[in-house]
Amino acid sequence: MKAVILNGTGGTEQLELVDLPTPDIGPGQVRVRLRAAALNHRDLWIRRGMYSKIRLPAVLGSDGAGEVDAAADDVAGFSAGQRVVICPSLDWGDDPRRQGSDYRIIGMPDPGTFAEQIVVPAENVFAAPDHLDWPELASLPVAGITAWRSLFTQGRIQSGERVLVTGVGGGVATMAMVLAIAAGGRVFVSSGDQEKIDRAIELGAEGGVIYKDDDWESQLLSMAGGDMDMVVDGTAGPTFPRLVNVTGYAGRIVVYGATLGDPEIRFDIRRIFWRHIQVIGSTMGTPAEFGEMLQFISQNQVHPVVDRQFALHDMAAAQDHLEASDQMGKVVIRID
Repeated sequence: MKAVILNGTGGTEQLELVDLPTPDIGPGQVRVRLRAAALNHRDLWIRRGMYSKIRLPAVLGSDGAGEVDAAADDVAGFSAGQRVVICPSLDWGDDPRRQGSDYRIIGMPDPGTFAEQIVVPAENVFAAPDHLDWPELASLPVAGITAWRSLFTQGRIQSGERVLVTGVGGGVATMAMVLAIAAGGRVFVSSGDQEKIDRAIELGAEGGVIYKDDDWESQLLSMAGGDMDMVVDGTAGPTFPRLVNVTGYAGRIVVYGATLGDPEIRFDIRRIFWRHIQVIGSTMGTPAEFGEMLQFISQNQVHPVVDRQFALHDMAAAQDHLEASDQMGKVVIRID
């Protein structure tokens, strides 16, 4: 099979399209013929050497969808050619509140989805929603499960609530916006790019603010007509303490990432305790949550946002595009 391997840390010159043996199936496993994959910043961080416990060479890629090729003899419920999507959370553990010590994400050290085939545990393989095409399905796994846990498990979103999603344009943020709208939230966004805000409004957001503006808090509260009930943030950075200023009584600030860095943060602690504001961490999610997300997406006919598509042999160009941060939604790799 064809696959893209990362030989070492550095630039895109470390990526190589190679021929690898078709992976063997072990007990409890399913082999999937991949039709599409998608990029995440995780892939860039590993390539740059900015990730823990890097083991190279490796096939990266945590997002993937395709057709069942074969299943182990002890696995039931799958048929050859069945359309499936892969949950990227491996060995979450017994406690749904937090990942265990053996938890890891598909795509280093385990072989990832930047390949024509992959073998994964059967519990990580889910029937694909019928209304989604291959690029949309490949856009779901990491962004979908991260956004779902942030909004529903940790954030406990309710219909009619005001929700701010920061950093719209990124894969998780854009997916969180789409899911929050489908859940009945009044969704607002922030970005450094007006075009991304305009696109978010086309997709159903009520409005958005440029986080570089000095008065973005007052702009947001004015257009929303009040404080946010929930903020979903994956950016952190110097604007993070100001999220407290737009969060109302009993509001929740759910944090799933720190793409703008991790500066020294000084909160208005009085506002937090007086308003009973909760600051909640969240990362990825369980296979059970992945199944809940897929059911919600099917019932509400939710469509992930796909930015651009690249061929498997154009992996370097795809990573350059993601690294430029110009995308709106997911960057997809077509494998079919």
